[in-house]
Amino acid sequence: MTTTLQENEPLQIPAQREIIDQIINEQKKRPGAVMVILNELQNKIGFISEPMQAYVAKQLRTSIGSIHGVVTFYSFFTTQPRGKHTIKFCMGTACYVGGIPQLIDKAKQVTGVGLGETTPDRLLTLEACRCVGACSQAPVVTIDDEVIGRVRPNKFPQLVNKLRVNNAH
Repeated sequence: MTTTLQENEPLQIPAQREIIDQIINEQKKRPGAVMVILNELQNKIGFISEPMQAYVAKQLRTSIGSIHGVVTFYSFFTTQPRGKHTIKFCMGTACYVGGIPQLIDKAKQVTGVGLGETTPDRLLTLEACRCVGACSQAPVVTIDDEVIGRVRPNKFPQLVNKLRVNNAH
């Protein structure tokens, strides 16, 4: 685990550093403080970088490994900034057989990023997910909380363009 600070590192941004310190100071004495603090950091900052994990560990006088273990165990936490919109590709059997691999290939082509990555403009994050329970609609993607079924590769660019147009305003 590297802890070099990058330019977008929240610890380097005074307003975000203030939020981080406030969350830690308000919650550190609570039972289950680690989980409460990490949840609040994820909600307020949007991600929990490796330097943030090291900082939290130091402030709580615990090991970096214990903090990192929580962050990597729970899928809710992310160590990188996410996009404004998250597009998830269902990897359930019906969707996989129904063409999700081809759809993922198209998504990479259209967005320039792969699964687990965010576009440079921070508009979109692509992720894989488990079955979303809409097998009869395979292949399925979710955009934020909206389930979209029977998505074909040739229709995917329209979904992305709609997000880009809606965010241009």
